[in-house]
Amino acid sequence: MEFFRIKRDIPFMRHALVFNAISLATFLAAIFFLATRGLNYSIEFTGGVEVEARYASAVDVDALRAALDAAGIHEPQVQNFGTQRDIILRLSPKDIASAPSIRDAESAAPKLDEQLLLANVLAKAGDKPEIMRDDFVGPQVGQELAYDGAMALLAVVGFIIAYLWFRFEWKFAVAAIVANLHDVVIILGFFALFQWEFSLTVLAATLAVLGYSVNESVVIADRIRENFRKQRRASVDSVIDNAITSTISRTIITHGLTETMVLSMLFLGGATLHYFAVALTIGILFGIYSSVLVMAPITRWLGVKREDLIKPVRKESSGEVV
Repeated sequence: MEFFRIKRDIPFMRHALVFNAISLATFLAAIFFLATRGLNYSIEFTGGVEVEARYASAVDVDALRAALDAAGIHEPQVQNFGTQRDIILRLSPKDIASAPSIRDAESAAPKLDEQLLLANVLAKAGDKPEIMRDDFVGPQVGQELAYDGAMALLAVVGFIIAYLWFRFEWKFAVAAIVANLHDVVIILGFFALFQWEFSLTVLAATLAVLGYSVNESVVIADRIRENFRKQRRASVDSVIDNAITSTISRTIITHGLTETMVLSMLFLGGATLHYFAVALTIGILFGIYSSVLVMAPITRWLGVKREDLIKPVRKESSGEVV
């Protein structure tokens, strides 16, 4: 199925160096923000308490911070969430331990007492709010989740490399994994730059982007291999340009429909799916770019040729190689 067919190949490889320079610049910028600002980890990774509260009217976040400071919690993490009536409050175990008014005196482990929190802190910032959610995660659990998430990411990368190496050739495997890691690092760079919360749902979206992006790389690589069979006298640049051009219509249909679904989650899915959809949106947009304008040029730089993908067949009678 195609929306349109481009009759003349677009010379992507003519500008391959420019595309790779842009990719390198964005990649280095993402690394810079990750190194200087770091990720804003959710309590799922750091441990602590997270509370979502909803007020009857707009809440003064500064007044809430002042009330928390008076309760012994200094520099609290408080922000509006979705609307001016909704807030998220994050407390580390250290913060809870330093504030007896919101610690369960009968337990050595930090535990949120909703009634005390409402009476002593939240209600001072406005009308009595409704607690929508409160979660507690121990530091040890957070460390285990972070470790398991990192191992899951490495496992996905390893299986993708093995799959591409088995299905195509090592040059395609290297190019595809560089392009896919490019997408992941840029997603993390955006979250570091804007200090968006990095949670388990965002990690899941990042892993999904890896699989989604490699699918586009496989489509391009398949078409390149097919073109090497059909266009025996064409140059490598011509083969790659034709492979990308001939799949543009498919790319628009597939990614357009996927992005429509993701944007519906972003705007209509509520607070729970917000950053999950943000990560997917960034990943899909950069996944298109990387599969077409990062993976293909890198394959070209690595010196891919027809013999890498199609083994020559020698005729028994004449000894001619076909």
